[in-house]
Amino acid sequence: MLRLYAVACILGTSEAFTARTLKSGAKRTNAARCTTIMSGLIGFATMSGNTERIAGYIGDATGISPTPIADVSAADLEAADCIICGAPTWNTGADDMRSGTDIDDWLYSELPNADLSGKKVALFGLGDSAGYSGNFCDSVGELYDCFTARGATVVGFTDQDGYDHYDSKAIRDDKFCGLMCDEQNQMDQSEDRATAWVEQLKAEGMPL
Repeated sequence: MLRLYAVACILGTSEAFTARTLKSGAKRTNAARCTTIMSGLIGFATMSGNTERIAGYIGDATGISPTPIADVSAADLEAADCIICGAPTWNTGADDMRSGTDIDDWLYSELPNADLSGKKVALFGLGDSAGYSGNFCDSVGELYDCFTARGATVVGFTDQDGYDHYDSKAIRDDKFCGLMCDEQNQMDQSEDRATAWVEQLKAEGMPL
């Protein structure tokens, strides 16, 4: 479920030295060069299919195939060089387990088994900024709390401009702690937002 970005390894081979070469004192050393192997993971949870669609936009922009969060293990997280995770908000107003999908259990059963110290994580979420303007994309705030508790550094914060919300548990330091999409009211903007966000993640040093 991890997509390998580049695998290229060129190993120099040892050359046999003749007795004459050895006597002359000439020496040759083995040469080895390996490129870095990069792996990325997009995990998502969905109920209506909207979050999966946004994960697909992000996957198209990164070249990473999205994976249902139920299939992502702690070992997968630790093996990934970059992690992108997203969920909708159905359990509106809840203090925890805000998504209403299988990511709710995953956050408290599987994620705590992972050590994400030093890893960059980016988050995305879906909500209805008009119908539930006081709880817009609340689940992303829970993702933020759970991932940072495992040592991850969250990148990809975005401005609140352009939405109809008035509050959200996904706000940190006056910004959203990830990409927010509103498929109920702004579906025509989601793909462009996802593409621009991926470019932002690259600029912030995420190895995509």
